[in-house]
Amino acid sequence: MRVRGALQAAALLASALWAAPLLAKDHPTFKTTKLDTQPNNLNYFEGSDTILFHDTHKSNLWRSDDAGATWSVVKDIPDGKVARLYMHDFDSKRAFAITDGRKHYRTTDQGKTWKTFEVDAAWDTERFDILHFHATDPDRIIFNGLHCLGFLCEEVSLYTIDDFETPAKPLRPDTLGCWWAKSSPVFTTGDSDLDKDRILCIIMGVDSIFSEDRRLVISDDFFKADKEGNIQEFEPNLAGDKPVRGVVNVAAVKRYFMVATTSANTDEMALFISTDTKKWQRAMFPNAHDDHDHKIVQEAYTVLESTNYSIQLNVMTGSKSAPMGIMFTSNYDGTYFSENLEYTNLNMFGHVDFEKIAGIQGIFLVNKVDNGKEVDEKPSTKKKLVSEITFDDGRTFDKVTADGKRIHLHSVTELNNVGRVFSSPAPGLVMANGNTGDYLGDYWEDANLYVSDDAGKTWKKALKGPHKYEFGDQGSILVAVRDSKEEDISEISYSLDHGENWVDEKLPDDLKIQPWILTTTPDSTGLQFVLIGKAKGAWHVIHIDFEGLHEATCKESDMEEWHARVDKDGEPTCIMGHTQTYPRRKKDAKCFLKKEFKLAEVETKDCDCTDQDYECDYNFERNDKGICVSRGPIPIPEGACKEGDRNGKFLGTSGYRKIPGNTCKDTKETKDKYKDVERSCGDGIGAPPDEATGELQQVDTKGKFGHWTHWEKHYLERGESSSDSSETIIMRGMNRTVDDSGPKVGPIWRTTDHGKKWDKVDFFKDDEVISIVPHPTVKDWVFFLTEGKKLIYTPDRGKRFRTFEVPQPADFEAAANGIFPLIFHPDKPNWLIWLGKKCESKNDCYRVAYGTKDGERWETLARDVYRCEFTGAEAYGRKYANRALEQILCLKHEKEGDNDSALQLVSSNDWFNQDERVRLKEAKEFATMAEFIVVATEDTEKKTLRAYASLDGSLYSEAKFPFGFEVPHQHAYTVLDSSTHAVNLFVATRMEGDKSLGTILKSNSNGTSYVVSVKNVNCDQYFYVDFEKMVGLEGVALVNVVVNPDAKSSAPKKLQTKITHNDGAQWAYLPTPRKDEFGKFPCSSSGTEKCALHIQGYTQRRDRGKTYSSEGAVGVMFGWGNVGDSLGSIKDADTFMTTDAGITWKRVKKGRWNWALGDQGSIIVLVPIRGQKTDTLEYSLDQGATWKKHTFSKEKVDIWDLTTTRSGNSQNFLIWGENSDGLFTTKIDFTKFTDHVCKYDPENLSKSDYQIFSPKHPLQPDGCLFGHVSQYLRKKPGLKCFNDFRLDPLYSKQNCTCTRSDFECDFNYELDKHGQCSLVSGLKPKDHKLWCKEHPDEIEYYEPTGFRRIPLTTCQGGLDFEKAAAVHPCPGHEDDFERKHRVSGIAIFFAVVLPVAAASAIGWWVYRHWDGKFGQIRLGEQGASTMEFFDADRPWVKYPVIALSAVVALAGAMPLVLGALWRTAKSTAERWGIGGGGGGRGGWSRLDGGGASRTFRTRDSFARGRGDYTIVDEDEGELLGEESDEEV
Repeated sequence: MRVRGALQAAALLASALWAAPLLAKDHPTFKTTKLDTQPNNLNYFEGSDTILFHDTHKSNLWRSDDAGATWSVVKDIPDGKVARLYMHDFDSKRAFAITDGRKHYRTTDQGKTWKTFEVDAAWDTERFDILHFHATDPDRIIFNGLHCLGFLCEEVSLYTIDDFETPAKPLRPDTLGCWWAKSSPVFTTGDSDLDKDRILCIIMGVDSIFSEDRRLVISDDFFKADKEGNIQEFEPNLAGDKPVRGVVNVAAVKRYFMVATTSANTDEMALFISTDTKKWQRAMFPNAHDDHDHKIVQEAYTVLESTNYSIQLNVMTGSKSAPMGIMFTSNYDGTYFSENLEYTNLNMFGHVDFEKIAGIQGIFLVNKVDNGKEVDEKPSTKKKLVSEITFDDGRTFDKVTADGKRIHLHSVTELNNVGRVFSSPAPGLVMANGNTGDYLGDYWEDANLYVSDDAGKTWKKALKGPHKYEFGDQGSILVAVRDSKEEDISEISYSLDHGENWVDEKLPDDLKIQPWILTTTPDSTGLQFVLIGKAKGAWHVIHIDFEGLHEATCKESDMEEWHARVDKDGEPTCIMGHTQTYPRRKKDAKCFLKKEFKLAEVETKDCDCTDQDYECDYNFERNDKGICVSRGPIPIPEGACKEGDRNGKFLGTSGYRKIPGNTCKDTKETKDKYKDVERSCGDGIGAPPDEATGELQQVDTKGKFGHWTHWEKHYLERGESSSDSSETIIMRGMNRTVDDSGPKVGPIWRTTDHGKKWDKVDFFKDDEVISIVPHPTVKDWVFFLTEGKKLIYTPDRGKRFRTFEVPQPADFEAAANGIFPLIFHPDKPNWLIWLGKKCESKNDCYRVAYGTKDGERWETLARDVYRCEFTGAEAYGRKYANRALEQILCLKHEKEGDNDSALQLVSSNDWFNQDERVRLKEAKEFATMAEFIVVATEDTEKKTLRAYASLDGSLYSEAKFPFGFEVPHQHAYTVLDSSTHAVNLFVATRMEGDKSLGTILKSNSNGTSYVVSVKNVNCDQYFYVDFEKMVGLEGVALVNVVVNPDAKSSAPKKLQTKITHNDGAQWAYLPTPRKDEFGKFPCSSSGTEKCALHIQGYTQRRDRGKTYSSEGAVGVMFGWGNVGDSLGSIKDADTFMTTDAGITWKRVKKGRWNWALGDQGSIIVLVPIRGQKTDTLEYSLDQGATWKKHTFSKEKVDIWDLTTTRSGNSQNFLIWGENSDGLFTTKIDFTKFTDHVCKYDPENLSKSDYQIFSPKHPLQPDGCLFGHVSQYLRKKPGLKCFNDFRLDPLYSKQNCTCTRSDFECDFNYELDKHGQCSLVSGLKPKDHKLWCKEHPDEIEYYEPTGFRRIPLTTCQGGLDFEKAAAVHPCPGHEDDFERKHRVSGIAIFFAVVLPVAAASAIGWWVYRHWDGKFGQIRLGEQGASTMEFFDADRPWVKYPVIALSAVVALAGAMPLVLGALWRTAKSTAERWGIGGGGGGRGGWSRLDGGGASRTFRTRDSFARGRGDYTIVDEDEGELLGEESDEEV
């Protein structure tokens, strides 16, 4: 094994026949270098004896130019500066030393000299690909780094085309990594110019930090912007005809480019493949069958060492605690994969026991789990590993044998050295540690060293015990050193005859070591080796030199032709369709090749094709007779099968394909046998859908489920990256009876086709399931809690079930109070926290938090906890430096063993192994919403609650409520659905049962400073709030407010509904609908206090899982309500809807009806509520413009619910109800209303099946909100097409110029009656010098104006209210400040003389062209007499016009002139101590030119939230704390 670089094939030159014989040495020579630091990460410069290693302890580089004989520290780099070493992937003379700063080092002469280069970014410790190299131009490099400000970080990518000779330039903003398209020497776009410049980048989604929204963009000119500021880039159509979101990884593999995507609701990934970055296809895996599930899961697939003609993948299928996998090989295009081997062995890091024999095509070794089925069913079962070898690239596998006995070899999952495990470029020579027997044994106890000189076909035992080993001189020398756990190894062994005989050599100076690394040059052509070991606390680098051990250089007579595969007569046979022959030194030759850095050249000869050269094609598998039979649909060639023609024919695969990379010559027999055959279009992948008949289909299930009082049902919605199209639901009947008589729960049922067919899950027949808990973010995973320690789960929506035991039973009493025992990580479905109830005695019980990463191994996190939560997430970890992926917060009792002691908030970033820190004391509760962590603590002196907020889980700041905002002693907080940049915090200001109400406050961008959004908001006694966001739209929400808060206690609440379209800055009443066929409304208005539409709120819902809107149906909302001066009784409510985000409403039904939206809003279904028996439903296919009826039952039934997928993407709906036979479901299927996939053409929307919808703000005519106008996509009504992918509804954003509405009041300022920000009496402005401390690279700061820019706004240009006051230099940057603001003579000339001249010219032009008709309107040609007084030549007109024109023109230049002169004079005066700081209010008053002021309530951030309130139930609010005088 050796340190391996990119292997380069080279010719083996003929041996020099004239080489003079040398005197032979008896022994190799040794030279030892003693170091006090561990020499890790040895890196050879290919084609040389020069080595670098990185001293990670002292952060230095060491270099040797004589193959490790002597070493020295690199002197050109300051001591202790090297953080990481990078070798150039494609240039053997270059390397890079990355530091912790922005100055780094590079070499172009194999480390002899080093030059500095600077990059305007820090290196990202989480990335392995900081530097990305162009495969053919070594000067072209991409630097993927970070820009950090405090704990806030953003990823950046910069590029150089001159090896950092000039400063690297930034690529586009919002990158998450960039790569050259030419990332592999064999990859090409097919265009030399594109090969040179094309770059691919993953970028953030629009206004999203979540992985499912990330996109892939490509640029051919470094993402330069045009004159309008538009970045020159395009988004490739990964899915063939449309782009795909959720891009998380990009990799170049030989001639293939691979892109991995993820999506919400699933941990399954999609892989997209391209051979030119122009045309992409999704990688297709065989259909799942039997116990096979061929989905690609996050962190569960490994790209194996692949070839130029196919990709080889291993997909993990087993548990994380006992991982196994399936190996696949692709076709030539890399898109269709076929299964090679199941139950491959891998470890928890994804390393697979797989390695190709170097330099020989088609041969590789694998380890598989022989008892894989048992391990899959019970992960605690010990794996039984066996080794196998293939000579036809995975089509067939053979046993590995030595002397007729089967042997098993230790492989990649047990690395004990660096580099390749088994082989080297030495032709046919292979070594391995292993043992004979039925299975692979223990490395230390059972392993011996085995050698093969025929590429693994036969083996022989070489040395006893496990060894580290290496190859030299192209296999002429084999070197081994016994492996040991102790410092007791004093010799090496070597063989000069392919391992037949071995010679032992003592290490010098009686040295005894614990071997660490044995290595040599990557091409194994040299005679020198490096052995590293540890002895007596020091590290020893031992140089071993075999130069001159033999007396001659090999002659031609010492060489033989070695064939990779031979028959029984020794004649070459075919591997992969050809013979392979190599020149190799004879085993017993007494010579060395001495051809350093030159590899043996293979000679091949193609053979005629036979059956052995073919394998089963995609979705085919061999049966017991060895015949390839179909297991799924067949790929349809491009251009075949016209749209809608299911009965058409095409020529498709015979079920066989030539093994990728096989070069055999076709024969007439094989051509006829394996030619394409005629197939039906209806049997192909992506077969055309059936013709749209407009028929509504339904499937009933009656009398199957028995009698229950209600349903428990869970939709396990698939993600966009899911490979199947199933719609899975699990459910069971439940009883809620007063006397608890009869069974409480029924059997668990599962459907994968949205209720067409239900199957009872027999796995639970012996277990009583207390609770069914789907993973909140990864819907593939569902957990089933039992009363004891057994926990059942499924990782694939119920296809398979597994079990594990938790350390202690759950505390179900706590669970009933909202403290659920099972806590999930948002990104890692197998990372769990379990809150168990541990009892020392009957009356001495406490709660313990346990953690696991695989469900098998549990560790105690904390004792005496109240509750815990994962607060780390991949999305937040990228943005906030201290928010580790493993971050956990717990509320824990301050005194261990005392459950009555106060709670404190503790955090850990390492599962409480070593890192545990107290963040806040006297904590009552905490909640997470988006990136915010909000904590309620008890103020023991004032007997009330305080709120704290954090973004990184480490630093907590107290929330500052608005000046004058009174909070009573007894109050509670509820964190409402918040945006990703602000907290919506409900503060209960009255806590009197059904009289409770409160105020919604909106925070700034870090959650610490709040302003009032709306007062007197209704809540119930549990502090759930009448607050409803319109899903998928920015800033639209409904609230119900109490308009009689001061009424007598006996008077009922009087509620009114208000809506905001700018996230709480302004609230308005809902307009009343127009008169309809159901009758008149009591009043009509555009929405006033006396007459408006009012909607029943969250507190009135029977099912709080229901939402008024759907993410897929942008702008559509339903609700029950009434028209009048206030909200009436829910019993008298009608059903209303809006399709324009609440601007207008219409009544769709009299009375209350349940609704469901499908196919992203193009299908709407209505049914009467429970208790109103019916046999009819109504539906609309044009967003409620027209409605049709459908009779779904022969008898009138009671409908309990109407459901579809939460995303609203399905064309199927499910009616849940009760009839005379008991409970039933009826599936309503709308697929017959569509016959093709909707087409999306972003370049020409007129040809697209989608139209643009842009909601208009009723109080902002320009439509600008948060600095931009948003445009959304909707399917055009009436089309017979359906959406087959998650449509990104946000089509585009057009930025506006900055106005007053893009700024909010600064700290300690509040809105005055004129709508301006005034300093609160008695308070001081924030010290803006703090800006300099927080931004050390800034050179200046501005005096407070009372305004600050809203972080969410994207406005550009226009007014900047934040920088309208005096500017000052930051301490230490006075000279930079002066240089920036110094006004030169030339500047004054351009600022004064030219504007005056321009003003005069403009004035003269206006005079010459003015015809007395400024803004005139001609209403027919009437006499000119009335205008003669204003003739242009009249002196009282002529000169005023010139003067007025000049003044107008000059006015545009004067701000620049005055500003420049004022800054110069003021900075000069202040340097002499004249003048002082600015006033608190700034220099602005009325900003509307004297017109009426508008009232603003601004804030830092605005809502774009997902879903409803979230805590235990994802639909419910999170109550932070409830405090009363009695309790304090």
